[in-house]
Amino acid sequence: MEITWLGHSCFKLKSKNGTVITDPFDDSIGYQRGKLSANIVTVSHNHPGHNFTSCIEGEPKLITGPGEYEIGGIFIYGVSTFHDNKKGEERGKNTTYLIEIDDIKICHLGDLGHIPTAAQLDDISDIDVLLIPIGGNSTINAAIAIELVNIVTPRIVIPMHYKTDVSTKNLDLPDQFLKEMGIKEVTPVPKLNITKSTMPIDMQTVVLDYRQ
Repeated sequence: MEITWLGHSCFKLKSKNGTVITDPFDDSIGYQRGKLSANIVTVSHNHPGHNFTSCIEGEPKLITGPGEYEIGGIFIYGVSTFHDNKKGEERGKNTTYLIEIDDIKICHLGDLGHIPTAAQLDDISDIDVLLIPIGGNSTINAAIAIELVNIVTPRIVIPMHYKTDVSTKNLDLPDQFLKEMGIKEVTPVPKLNITKSTMPIDMQTVVLDYRQ
């Protein structure tokens, strides 16, 4: 399967069974989307930077909250979490998604604002690829992201939701997170092609380039 980062928290997950788009954003976020089509669209929370589903062509299945879903051989499990560390009192709820495609388990944390509880972690265990926000301010910051990575121990870590040269949001740069992950020289790649058999044995951090 192929993973492409479109900017912010938006990814295109393309597989033999179909395409999933996560958290599509509107023009206020600063990134250029181009034309997008998908079989499935997931939305972590109701904000223009994450729920701009009208930009997706066709008639995709929309998933906007917790639950279990199976669409065309793609399995998705939505877990209720919070957008802050005060049980949603400041920013409300967030949905974290476990997406299983081509026997690969991908976890998209959305705008997670806290370390998940033991029960929540059980629901998103045994992850191959973790898509994790690191920009702070409206989500977890680099320090908490590192703590969560060490708890979840995915095979591949892909940071998202951080400051770039086009992002309009008040977010942290990825430097601190990448330093803590042992990344000294950053060479973003346009996309990641993986199969279950090509998963790295040791944890690997992959920085994707939003400029396609």
